[in-house]
Amino acid sequence: MVKRLLDCNTSDFKDMGKKEILTSIKASEGRVIISEIIGVVQPLLYNISNAELAAAFGADLLLLNMFDLFNPVFYGLQKNNPDEIIKEIKELTGRIIGVNLEAVDEASNLTPGRRASVATARKAREMGADFIVLTGNPGTSVSNREIVKAITSIKEELGEELILAAGKMHAAGVLSESGEQIITEQDVDEFIEAGCDLLLLPAPGSVPGITMEYIRGLVKLAHSREVLTMTTIGTSQEGADQQTIREIALLCKMTGTDLHHLGDAGFPGIAIPENIMSYSIAIRGKRHTYSRMARSIIR
Repeated sequence: MVKRLLDCNTSDFKDMGKKEILTSIKASEGRVIISEIIGVVQPLLYNISNAELAAAFGADLLLLNMFDLFNPVFYGLQKNNPDEIIKEIKELTGRIIGVNLEAVDEASNLTPGRRASVATARKAREMGADFIVLTGNPGTSVSNREIVKAITSIKEELGEELILAAGKMHAAGVLSESGEQIITEQDVDEFIEAGCDLLLLPAPGSVPGITMEYIRGLVKLAHSREVLTMTTIGTSQEGADQQTIREIALLCKMTGTDLHHLGDAGFPGIAIPENIMSYSIAIRGKRHTYSRMARSIIR
C-alpha cells in the first residue's frame, strides 16, 4: 500500500515510480507543498543551496526553474558535476525533484536546454528528475497551443517514466491568454487529451479575475477525468506578507487542489522561507509542517 506523501520518508521516495508518487499525492488530500527554486542565482545563504533552504522550511517537492539541461548550473552545491546536479540535490534534500520546461515556438530565442522537447525531457529523466512542468516564465510567449504540442510529443516518448504537469501561472506574455483566458475548460480538455498527468492552475487571487469559484470548477473537471491539479503562485506573491500567503493558501484548499505551489521570486531564486512554512501550516497544521521540516533525510 502506498503511503500518504505527508508521511513519507526519503527511503519511501526512492522506491516510488510515477504511479506511486501520484497515488501518494492524491492520498494526502490537498496537503502537499511544492517550492520552485532557481539555482543560477546566488543562494540566499551563500554556501547553502536554495533547494536545501526550501526543503528545510517544509517543501515536499522541489521544482527547478530556469534550469538549462544542456548547460546545467546550480549554485550552492559541493560536487560541481553538471550531469549529477539533480541527483546531488536529491542527496542533500531527500525530496522529489522536477524541472520546468518552456513550451515556446521555433522562433523563440530561449536556449535549447530550457525548451520543452523530447530531448530535454529525456535529459531531465536521465539526470534524475521525477517530473517535468510544461509552462512559461514571464515574457516567454508560451501559449496553451504550444503546451498541448509539447505534452503530446513528450507523452509518447516518456509518458511511462515522467509525471507530466502542464499549464500556466500567468499570461507569460500572451495577452490573449490573460485573466480567465489563461486556462479555460477547453484548454483543460485539450491538456488531458494530450496526456497531462497534473494540471497546473493559477492560484485564486494571484492573477486578475482568477477566483476560487473559477478554479474550483476547473479542479472538479480535472478530477472527473482522474487528473490531479496544482494551484500555483507565480506572480511574486511568494514574497508577500504572511497574512496574504495564508489567505491564498486557504482559497487554494477550497478549490480542492491536490498540490500547492509557491514560486521563486520572494527573494531572488526562492520564496521567502517563512512563507513556505506559513503556507504549509495554513493547509496542514504545525504537526505535519514540523514533521516535514524535522524529518531526517537518512530515514
